[in-house]
Amino acid sequence: SSRRSGVVKYSFQRAGDLKLQNLETSMKQKFLQLVREMRGVPFFLLREYLEELGGKVVSENLVEGPGWSLKLIRTEPFRLGSISVGQTRLQIDIEEDQADDFMERFSLKTLRAGG
Repeated sequence: SSRRSGVVKYSFQRAGDLKLQNLETSMKQKFLQLVREMRGVPFFLLREYLEELGGKVVSENLVEGPGWSLKLIRTEPFRLGSISVGQTRLQIDIEEDQADDFMERFSLKTLRAGG
């Protein structure tokens, strides 16, 4: 599903979508891979938000938290005429039973008012 709020755009795949991948650990805990596209939120601020959600920065592009791992991928800026807005793709590997709560908390962190 997709949602727009101000200049922030995000989407993530859920059951039934083509890009969803079920990953399994040796303990048979199901993981989901969610993909979210972000516009207008600085890269450093995304990492800071993830730390506030319990994550630890492992490298410049990787943050890991309890039951989740998130890779930040810088993409080409979104351009509309002379306006350029930074974009980041988030690839989230998360335990299935934590996905909804995590995405709700992360969405609140990144919510921007339109105007």
